[in-house]
Amino acid sequence: MRRALLLALAVLALPLQAADLKPFSASYTADWKQLPVAGGTAERSLVKNANGTWNLNFKASMMLASLTEQSTLTLDKDTLLPQAYHFERGGLGKAKKVDLDFDWSQKVITGTDRGDAVKLPLNRGVLDKSSYQLALQHDVAAGKKSVSYQVVDGDEIDTYDFRVLGTEKVTTKTGPVDAIKVERVRDPSQSKRITELWFAKDWDYLLVQLRQVETDGKEYVIVLQEGTVDGKAVKGN
Repeated sequence: MRRALLLALAVLALPLQAADLKPFSASYTADWKQLPVAGGTAERSLVKNANGTWNLNFKASMMLASLTEQSTLTLDKDTLLPQAYHFERGGLGKAKKVDLDFDWSQKVITGTDRGDAVKLPLNRGVLDKSSYQLALQHDVAAGKKSVSYQVVDGDEIDTYDFRVLGTEKVTTKTGPVDAIKVERVRDPSQSKRITELWFAKDWDYLLVQLRQVETDGKEYVIVLQEGTVDGKAVKGN
């Protein structure tokens, strides 16, 4: 249960505009419906490096478990190009560590996933488990109703599908915000998990809420506590 919540916290997304990325920081709280207390917290930031690359940093904690994640990426003609990806989970449950290198000159992805070697072909449009979240926000901002992404998942490249459900007003720690609701599309014969995300229309489509229902019926909700986009504090209506 704790591991599942940490993974859901890792789905927090960041703002992407058509031809630019903006520095960003945000903190979130998590509420597990089956527990009387808050389940965990998460922090995310997007920082531009001196060489023009960007670091997407993430850290989450829940009780005695923790998770860190970093994606180094560039933006080329409105296309995200991951350069390196690191993921590490520790504490309760099974530990996990992933390190990937994206070599665009050789068009190959190499690295390790839980000690196993990874080697996959690299084509434009392939993303890691962090950078695809920026692409999702970009496409939602562009008005797309359904999107698919090729994402490195373990020792294979998997397809992640999403569709827009409509607009809703969401109550966050910063006040109510107008948001676009999106859901992850899964084959019901393969998985009964539910993932729903809400992106703030007035704040570069920042993720303000996430709802996850596991196959065993356990449910938790992640809500924005506070954040800044390009130096401006996020505020509700």
